[in-house]
Amino acid sequence: MKTTRRAVLLAGTAAGTTLAMPWIAKAAPEFQFKYANNSPLTHPLTVRTMEAMERIKKETNGRVEIQVFPNNQLGSDTDMLSQLRSGAIEFFTLSGLILSTLVPVASINGLGFIWESYDKVWPAMDGALGAHIRAQIAKAGLVAMEKQYDNGYREMTSSTKPIKTPDDLKGFKIRVPVSPLWTSMFKAFDASPMSINFSEVYSALQTKVAEGQENPLSIIYFAKLYEVQKYLSETNHMWDGFWMLANGKMWNGLPKDVQEVIAKNLNQSAVDQRADIAKQNDTFKADLTSKGMEFHKVDPKPFRDKLQSAGFYKEWKGKYGNEAWAILEKFTGPIA
Repeated sequence: MKTTRRAVLLAGTAAGTTLAMPWIAKAAPEFQFKYANNSPLTHPLTVRTMEAMERIKKETNGRVEIQVFPNNQLGSDTDMLSQLRSGAIEFFTLSGLILSTLVPVASINGLGFIWESYDKVWPAMDGALGAHIRAQIAKAGLVAMEKQYDNGYREMTSSTKPIKTPDDLKGFKIRVPVSPLWTSMFKAFDASPMSINFSEVYSALQTKVAEGQENPLSIIYFAKLYEVQKYLSETNHMWDGFWMLANGKMWNGLPKDVQEVIAKNLNQSAVDQRADIAKQNDTFKADLTSKGMEFHKVDPKPFRDKLQSAGFYKEWKGKYGNEAWAILEKFTGPIA
């Protein structure tokens, strides 16, 4: 059989094409999803969830690909919650206090001045209290993963004066998230709370629309709020976490094995992120002080007494109901 130069070249081309075919024909992911949050790219929440998405892709052999959209890229918290419910995005981390606009009991962990330490927070949220809240979230058509990410204890900041006693809050223009619980609490202190989405907080403080705000140290640091706030009062007035939420219709349509891989990795990243926040909290104070913030120790008792006398706890016990309140007090001790 006579072999021509042309035949050899054609054979080589065909072989090259055959070798390249796996790359050309590589299947697209079976499931492509979007995950969004309101945290900066460098925040442990974003860092750890990005790690989770990589692990999920690897462990499903590329069947699942979840794109990450941090730092309010897809809108405000309320915008993204709406997108999650409609299925425009499939995963979203949200504060339970803001989720309470849809699921009222989701804000119960954020009641003012009730948590002494993380030794009480995590047993509650990983246990009976968290399970109760997740059951209510499910009724709203969403699925919450078992482990919450840490948003941390919240502190008050101001550009005009340090907040040391409840009297310092009288008439004080403080930005609060879009959540009834926050508005109610600061009204009990006779402040002037202003509901503003987090994406607009920096500009509201910069333009003095609001005098102050309240957030965990990690958010104050990573969002550079020290550039527009001078005083930080160590109030530890609320504890809050981020629920990792999934669109219920999407989630319930996933194969069981895919659900298990996603849930396992998102929960693992939550535990990792909690450790990050605990470790970094030790350095945030020094970092923020070096940026010019002035720290003030605060006695929480007068604040709690003020809320008690204003009927704040009694009002919210009525709103959450006896069942949820009884579960909460198993971990906090008597509140009201």
